[in-house]
Amino acid sequence: MTLPGHADIVIVGGGIIGVSCAFHLAEAGVDVLLLERGAFGAGSTAKAAGGIRSSFTSRVNIELGLRGLAEFEGFASRFGQEIDFRRDGYLYLITDPADLPAFERGVALQNSYGVRSRLVEPAEARRVSPLIDTAGLVAALWSPDDAKATPDSAVQGYARAARRHGATLCQRVEVEGVTRDGDTITGVRTSAGNVRTGAVLCAAGAWSRRIGELAGVGLPVEPYRRQVVFTGPIAGLPASIPLTIEMPSTFYFHREGDGLAMSFSDPRIEPGFDERYRAGDWLPRLAELAQRRAPAVLDAGIRTAWAGLYEITPDHNQVLGESADVSRFLYATGFSGHGFQMGPAVGAIMRDLYLGREPEIDVAELDVRRFSGTRSSEPEHNIV
Repeated sequence: MTLPGHADIVIVGGGIIGVSCAFHLAEAGVDVLLLERGAFGAGSTAKAAGGIRSSFTSRVNIELGLRGLAEFEGFASRFGQEIDFRRDGYLYLITDPADLPAFERGVALQNSYGVRSRLVEPAEARRVSPLIDTAGLVAALWSPDDAKATPDSAVQGYARAARRHGATLCQRVEVEGVTRDGDTITGVRTSAGNVRTGAVLCAAGAWSRRIGELAGVGLPVEPYRRQVVFTGPIAGLPASIPLTIEMPSTFYFHREGDGLAMSFSDPRIEPGFDERYRAGDWLPRLAELAQRRAPAVLDAGIRTAWAGLYEITPDHNQVLGESADVSRFLYATGFSGHGFQMGPAVGAIMRDLYLGREPEIDVAELDVRRFSGTRSSEPEHNIV
């Protein structure tokens, strides 16, 4: 593959964040080169559940989620790519009375932004998500306008649109170095040759720490394995099932074809790049959670399973911004499982940061410098 000799900006990473940034920048007239070490969307995006929500508990995440909902709802007409957008909602099952005040504050904040979320009794939660057993439930948070879509289709839509606007997108090209003159970026070294550029945007997901190191920028992003199982067909499965999450166990399920996808976040997993599915004692623990909360699904058996990587920061909030130490090194990573739904907003934000414009959404609190104590971000309660 022959790379161009120069680009205004080189984007590293071809998942939803990278291709959204490529589109928004190219649409604004920027000469964009995107480099992906594998295939577009084959990293964390390929393993995303596809949830799109506004039911967050911090101002910035609600705004990012609302922008994602709006753009994905009109994605097919704007980009000519069907992404199976469905507003089936999100349902959070609350099992600990001590959690109620946090959910009440979250609903009040969400409502102030026009989100139609509300707390409901267990009986109503059962009507919304008929597979659940309500034993032990205190209440539930129901957010009916939250949605789901197909991540790989969205990646393809953004990639084609970026190319139509003149961006160059290359697969199977690995970035091996970032060249600098002092604190100024001058280019990138890749497995397919060198490219002159004055700007690099890191959208490499779980692999972002290494890209930051190549440029001399610290990005506190760690990869963690997440596993999902897919059940066989479930008789009488309703056409619409919300993405249902039990808190604080994080056991969740959503419809996938004629069955369900199910998972939970195992707090004992150590960081690493191991993407192999390992049933081990994880599967029995998943079965125990399912038996308690949605026992009927166990009769369907397991059709298949996979593992992928979450890119996690110390506070489970993404890092968005531009380095204060290396000129024109921008970063959009560490989404901790929320990257797909935030892709549309982040593409527009990174475009504005590159062009020196004030972004429509204030993301100052997501600057990486918060981890050095100079800034802080609001903790997100609704982690899945």
